[in-house]
Amino acid sequence: MVDFFDRPFTAAATGFTGSALDRADAMRGDEQAVFAARMHPGARWLMLDDLRPHCTADGALHWARRADLPEDAEHVFLGLQDGLPRFACAGCYGDDDAAPQDARAAAMHLPAGDGAVLAQARSLIDWHGRHRFCGGCGAPTEARKAGYARQCTGCGLEHFPRTDPVVIMLALHGEGAGQRALLGRQGRFPPGFMSALAGFVEHGESLEEAVRRELFEETGVRTHRVAYVASQPWPFPYSLMMGAFAEAPSDQIKVDGEEIVEARWFTRDEIAAALAGEGELQVPPPMAIAHTLLKTWIENP
Repeated sequence: MVDFFDRPFTAAATGFTGSALDRADAMRGDEQAVFAARMHPGARWLMLDDLRPHCTADGALHWARRADLPEDAEHVFLGLQDGLPRFACAGCYGDDDAAPQDARAAAMHLPAGDGAVLAQARSLIDWHGRHRFCGGCGAPTEARKAGYARQCTGCGLEHFPRTDPVVIMLALHGEGAGQRALLGRQGRFPPGFMSALAGFVEHGESLEEAVRRELFEETGVRTHRVAYVASQPWPFPYSLMMGAFAEAPSDQIKVDGEEIVEARWFTRDEIAAALAGEGELQVPPPMAIAHTLLKTWIENP
């Protein structure tokens, strides 16, 4: 029997990870190097139309050439793929070979690693769109450092891309074959669909404290030991999901009725059936870290 709280273990890979790009951070502050990268004949751009990536008919990311770009496009340098520059920009690609797709739907079918590139591109383009003006003085801002900063044209204040920390967790009650996991359903979820509990980390709070607080606030379940499992970038808009297991000595539930309208304990057999697409219970797809938490739990009895 694996005791998640007493010894380390290896979780499966999560969605939106595994990028093959060299992010080439050292190039970002070198304007000449970035310009040369944009002019390189092998340079390609991932274009996002209203944050929807352009994809080919078979579902792969479509990489446009410089000649296809809008004239006023802001370029975000993603990195190097086999030494060749890769960028992202906002815009519509007018070509029959590609069309914009919903990012979540596209990520369901992308090859391993491409989802990570999409996450990087979507989060950065979204951040630029939300920070056109300075939060200090209100003046317009301009992109800097190859898309990894914006600077105010008025007061000179620099703004950097944000990442919002989120905990997502499975509370576990019992031991061995009788151990059960807690899932919850938000009001916006369809009937029968349930997931791991989650919430934002607050200021002055550790990850472990956030796990315990969120579980108690949403379901009334108190937990003791917390074990980190895995993390995942979540580009909607720019969160970092940190997955964990939490040890629950009691199985008493009292949902808050606001964020969570239903919560239940499930056995490994019930979760295994849901992951296989069987039974009435529906759970998140493989691209979501909630799926990884469930899969890790049932595979380590």
